[in-house]
Amino acid sequence: MDEFIAERRACQDTLWSTCHPLPGVRKLVEHLAKHKIPMAVATGSISRNYKLKAAHHPEIFDHFKNRAICGDDPRLKGCGKPRPDIFLLAAELLGRKVGEGDVSSLDAEGKEGRALIEERSGGLVLEDSINGLEAGQRAGMKTIWVPDERLRALAPGKTFGADCVLESLEQFRPEEWGLPPYDS
Repeated sequence: MDEFIAERRACQDTLWSTCHPLPGVRKLVEHLAKHKIPMAVATGSISRNYKLKAAHHPEIFDHFKNRAICGDDPRLKGCGKPRPDIFLLAAELLGRKVGEGDVSSLDAEGKEGRALIEERSGGLVLEDSINGLEAGQRAGMKTIWVPDERLRALAPGKTFGADCVLESLEQFRPEEWGLPPYDS
């Protein structure tokens, strides 16, 4: 197994520089940055791989500065997606008070629980994976699923509870989510 992982890593390392952002990503990130909308990255990738991917696209990833949480972040204590922890930690990095744990564990009848639920509902998660989509939902945030077409082909018509499903981020309309619209 270790040999396989080493070979895979070596192969991936030769390919990171050839990866291109998905259509619509750069436009969206630059638009949100222009309007000073707080953003974070919450990826299941290990830090090493994230840094290698991000290094080739500073025009995108420089907007996130120190607001990127990777799957191997020790603050997650091994609780990756579909647990909500990665999105809650990302929200905290943006200065939001969101508490801990699954949204279903919050006391919706109590003042503090209602406040946390309300705060979490202001978050917007853009996800390509089913586990990430579930993590965003369990965090109590709005979710937009933008799956790879090959993943989508495995479950045509299924939304997995997403608030919205897009084929591409080029279809994203910020004003539909309470954000400033794109410039014409």
